[in-house]
Amino acid sequence: MDNTELQKLTEDISETYFKRRFRHQALFNDRLKTTGGRYLLSSHNIELNRRYLVEHGKEELIGIIKHELCHYHLHLEGKGYKHRDRDFRELLQQVNAPRFCTPLKKKTESKKTYMYICTACGQQYIKKRAMNPDRYRCGKCRGKIKRFFREKG
Repeated sequence: MDNTELQKLTEDISETYFKRRFRHQALFNDRLKTTGGRYLLSSHNIELNRRYLVEHGKEELIGIIKHELCHYHLHLEGKGYKHRDRDFRELLQQVNAPRFCTPLKKKTESKKTYMYICTACGQQYIKKRAMNPDRYRCGKCRGKIKRFFREKG
């Protein structure tokens, strides 16, 4: 699906569920990471996360579009368009729009870890962040700590 198909879908949903025209732009924003979509107050455009379409399908995308259209139409009418407003919650129920979208799958990339070993007692320390071993001592025996090189894992 490209931006022109998304625009058409958004206009159709607005006519069907809200009985009002959508007069602005709906487009995919691939920089969105943690949210399904957003309504921009200044330009009245709607930006959507393409990953929701890929991972969860068209039905999830339609739910996100309905949610953002609730913000859109209430804001243009001068009513409460924020998540905590009664007008917004009532309109969500009327059009059967989700309040929250389904979470995306997290990337399962293995993070680099750093391993440090005490030279006196052999106590191992595995850290997510690199540290300067000269500034620290072993918590068990107060011995010197040495960095042990380790692969990702």
